[in-house]
Amino acid sequence: MILARGLGTRMRAEDEVTLTPAQAAAAAAGAKGLIPIAGHPLLDHVLSALADGGITDVIFVVAPGESALRGRYTREAPPTRLRVHFAEQAEPKGTADALLAARESVEAIAPRDATGATHFLMCNADNLYPSEAVTMLVGAAGPALVAFDAASLVAHGNIEETRVNQFALLDVSPDGILREIVEKPAPGHPLRRSAARWVSMNLWRFTSAIFTDCAAVRPSPRGELELTDAVRRAMRRGVRFAAPGVRLPVLDLSRRSDVPAVEARLAGRVPRL
Repeated sequence: MILARGLGTRMRAEDEVTLTPAQAAAAAAGAKGLIPIAGHPLLDHVLSALADGGITDVIFVVAPGESALRGRYTREAPPTRLRVHFAEQAEPKGTADALLAARESVEAIAPRDATGATHFLMCNADNLYPSEAVTMLVGAAGPALVAFDAASLVAHGNIEETRVNQFALLDVSPDGILREIVEKPAPGHPLRRSAARWVSMNLWRFTSAIFTDCAAVRPSPRGELELTDAVRRAMRRGVRFAAPGVRLPVLDLSRRSDVPAVEARLAGRVPRL
């Protein structure tokens, strides 16, 4: 499941970065995943990495009436390594609501375990994750998320320290189980002072039980239905999320100023759809 319903507010904002006409048009529309990067939309690279990691079906969560993604992946460049599906989120109410919007699609196509529960991965449309991290989740036995090393994101990706500090920090037990997830921790928070800082880049594996938790959350102080609140609710029910740590980069395309750095890192790479 790829969350592609966001309004792209930060990407729409003007800055002094020079973009090509095609890049500027996609940025103005807030279509972060369709911004051409090294000759291909970012989402072409994302789908290629997902396929490399073992994914066979992708559900895009989009706005009602969305046409650009549908046009790209059903007519202009339909993938041959993946089957593409679409689910509509009526309003951008938050990430928990986005999962609920795709529930019917997930239940129809995702594999089931011996108990009848479906299993699926979830990620952002504006992040390019390493295929190795995807493979780890595909091979996981149950609920999990990838814990990314903050220092590696800064050193080898395009995400500066100040932005990493705004990401959710993870408290992971010595045996690799998520104990807590802390959104935008204060500077004095113990997890900010830890020698090893593990952060969430919103790359998860869920079972269909998460839908019940998503339906139960209430709006956060930001007025959104947050996935992290659903995860905490699941943890209180006794769900254990494996949190394997990796020291790998993630490329982030949230703002126009990200385009040159992401383009430089993907120069010469040809995605295989």
